[in-house]
Amino acid sequence: MALTRAFERAVDQLQHDAAFADVEVVAHSAHHRRDTHALKVVLDRPGGADVALCERIAGALNARLQGYDEPYVLEVETAGLDRPLTKAGDYERFSGHDVKVATTLAINGQKTHRGTLHGVRGTNVVLKMKSGELLIPLATIKSARLEYDIRADLRRAKEERKRHEHDA
Repeated sequence: MALTRAFERAVDQLQHDAAFADVEVVAHSAHHRRDTHALKVVLDRPGGADVALCERIAGALNARLQGYDEPYVLEVETAGLDRPLTKAGDYERFSGHDVKVATTLAINGQKTHRGTLHGVRGTNVVLKMKSGELLIPLATIKSARLEYDIRADLRRAKEERKRHEHDA
């Protein structure tokens, strides 16, 4: 248990470390499995995180956890294309992106909803779906993730190129 508390402190310190000012800790967890601890950190940063950043973060966390006799496995990974949305601000930041949202309560008879994120209205996440607009209370969201659609990404890139050509 001392290692778990130390890990929580280390992650908190990391978020206040100037060397990692542009790094966002999307999620972190600590679980005890058999005779070892499984420690996991999920990262993101503007422009995306890479393996080199994960290695730097792992090194910084390992340095902060030195001196604990409890064995552990540390996993540091990027948020990836299907990034989890964990904070209320994420729903504004990723407005316009496709998402999959799981809720604790059924809304319109379903607990899983897919659509395009359109930010937050009051205490609700706004999702545009083929059937119309859906308001999902933040308090009922069990999990939410971006859904990567390569076709949509290619369309956005093509539109962006056209805008740049038009502006030039």
